[in-house]
Amino acid sequence: MRVSAKADYALRALIEMAARADGPSVRPVSAEELGKLQEIPHNFLQAILADLRRAGIVHAQRGQSGGWRLAKAADGVTVADVIRAVDGPLVSVYGLRPEAVSYNERADALQRVWIAARHSLRDVFEEVSVADLAAGELPPGVAKLTEDEDAWQPH
Repeated sequence: MRVSAKADYALRALIEMAARADGPSVRPVSAEELGKLQEIPHNFLQAILADLRRAGIVHAQRGQSGGWRLAKAADGVTVADVIRAVDGPLVSVYGLRPEAVSYNERADALQRVWIAARHSLRDVFEEVSVADLAAGELPPGVAKLTEDEDAWQPH
């Protein structure tokens, strides 16, 4: 799987927003500040924030103390939600969802590989929330996957 710069930047921007949540009040953060804090190019960040706004993940607040903030609780936004908002489906095969791909009978098992890959990604991406990331903690099942030495090997 390839994680796009767009998805990585979106998650980093959301982590910054989640860090500003002070109980029931949320301090908005400007796109300029988000960009500086996470070294995200301003124009690219603006496009990402627009995608996140369309998905209902962030809200733009206008005015003197305006900026961007999460539109819902950070624990209600998963990594999968963010990736889908900025990049589309978690797994696609030449632009199609795996269930829409068809092969001849000799290659038919390949479709099931794509379906299984999507299921595995969901097992991680739908488990980890922006709140988890902002707290620097992973859910136990996901953290356990990172303890396997083979997970860190580049093969």
